[in-house]
Formats: sequence, C-alpha cells, structure tokens
Amino acid sequence: MDAWKRLGGFIGANMPVIVIGCVTAGVLFPHGLAWLKPLVPALFAFMTFQGSLSNTLGQLGGVLRHPAPLLAILGVTLVAMPALAFLLSNAIFAGNTDIVTGILIEYSVPIGIVSFMWVGMFSGDTALGLTAILVSTLVSPITIPLTLKLLMGASIDVDAPAMMLDMTLMIAVPALAGMVVNDLTKGWGCNVLSPVASPLSKMFLMLIIASNSTAMSEYVLHMTWTRLGVVLFVLLFTLSGFAWGALTARILHVSAPAAATMSFDCGLRNISSGVVIAARYFPGEVVFPVMCGTLFQQLLASLVGRAMMRTVGRCDTPRGREERRDERLD
Repeated sequence: MDAWKRLGGFIGANMPVIVIGCVTAGVLFPHGLAWLKPLVPALFAFMTFQGSLSNTLGQLGGVLRHPAPLLAILGVTLVAMPALAFLLSNAIFAGNTDIVTGILIEYSVPIGIVSFMWVGMFSGDTALGLTAILVSTLVSPITIPLTLKLLMGASIDVDAPAMMLDMTLMIAVPALAGMVVNDLTKGWGCNVLSPVASPLSKMFLMLIIASNSTAMSEYVLHMTWTRLGVVLFVLLFTLSGFAWGALTARILHVSAPAAATMSFDCGLRNISSGVVIAARYFPGEVVFPVMCGTLFQQLLASLVGRAMMRTVGRCDTPRGREERRDERLD
C-alpha cells in the first residue's frame, strides 16, 4: 500500500511534465487512444468523488456564517471572468466562434479540486477553499449551459438539457456522494479511502487528458498564428485569475489565509470537466483553448505560491503558524 501511495505522490509531483506527455500522446496517436472516449464520463465521475472525500457538510456552516469571501470567489469565477474572457476573446479572435467558445468554456467551469492542494500548501483557509469548490461544482450543471447560452446566444447550438444531465452525473452527484460518505464514516472517507483512491484518480486524469487531446490533434499538427495567439491569451488570462482573486481579497480586507485561498480558487479551474464538455458537444477546435490551460495552471500556481511566500510571508512558517493560532483563539 505504501508503494501505491508513493506512486500517486510521484504522479502528483511530476504532473506538469506528465500532462505534457499525455497531451503529446493524444495529439500524435489519436486513433490509438480513441477507445478511451466512451470511458471518460465514468473516469471523471470517479475523480470528482475522490476529490470530494475531503469535504464535509459541516464545513459549510462556518463559511456560510461569513459568506463575503465565498460570494466574492463565486462572483469572480462564475460571472466576472467568463464575461471578461468572452469580451476579450471576441475582440481578439473576432469571427472564430470555435475559439471564442473554447475560451468561454475554459473560464466557465468550476474551481479546480487541485486548488485545495495549493491552498493547504500555502497556509490558506481550507474550509473556505473546500466550500468554494463544492458550491461551484454543484451549481455548474446550471451555470455552464446558462453562461454559454447567454453570452454565445445563437452563435452555437447548445443542447442544454443533455449538458446539464452529463454535468450532474459527472460532477454534482459524485461530489455530493463523496461528502456524504465522509460524513457518514466520520472522516474515514477523507483519512483512509481518499489516500488509497488518489493514485487511481491521478491515473484516470492521465487517461482523460490523453483521450481528450485526440480531439485537437489536427489543430495542433497544423498550428497557425491564430492558435499560437490562443496559447498566449490563455496563459495571460489564467495568470490574471490569481490576480483577480488577490485584488478582491484586498478590497474585502480579509485575513491572509482567506486571501491566499481566494487567489488560488480564482486562478485554478477544473479544466478536465471543460475538456470533457468541449469534446462531447463541440468541434475539435473548441477543445484546443481548453486544453491549453492544462499546460499552464500548475506551473502558474507554483509561481504564485512562491510570490506569496516572498510578499506576504504566509507559507508554513513560524510566523504563519502563529498568526493562524491567534485567529483560532479569536
């Protein structure tokens, strides 16, 4: 069992490199990986379930008593960033509906579950982070089709009911199931089941990335200046998400742990869900902007975390631990 967990740790520690390898495999061998596509929804549902085992229904209460940071995170991730992404991409890539749609999907998906890892690593408010992930995940079957319909309108043909059903089965139901299991087992789900399932979840993520990368094979192998522009746009706009979270935290004058959480939650998205949606409902070029995010998110999170250490001093340092102890006493 220790070897199994070490394997999961190795995959997690080397995820940026592994992601590039999976994307490369999908692009170069699209036909060899085609058999994976029917399995993707089930694989993703398992990933969501495993990631939600760290959540409990009880954690909602404390955050909801002081909801301003949570509402700010949801406002930035569900409203402000999708709207801004649409306006900018529509201006820069005017006339290319597929690219605009892909960028909009990229920034309409829920907060990435992986953000909780970064929140914990850099001494953020884990209860706030978990609640934000949970709420954004549970409302995504409604918010994603609604955002696409409101902003893209008649430009695209969205099968909203089918998309909502898929999102519910892949994200909302597994997320609730993970929380309920953790609650009913009094933490066994988080402390025992989740670590055991985590390596398998990471392997499933590799398969999902490789499978979904096949949809953009033709577009990557025939790269254009426009697509290179998409790569640069996604890099800069993803980076801006961390900045929007930090700026919002400053405006609200929240604690340093809450500020770290808001920055990571606004910067990191559940791209796997976006890729699944794009691959299932839209042409291959829509997948391209969404997949670009997988190349940048973890690297940017690492750089942002290091910047926080230097400017805020909130990593796991004696000062950070002392501040958190004082906050708990208050």
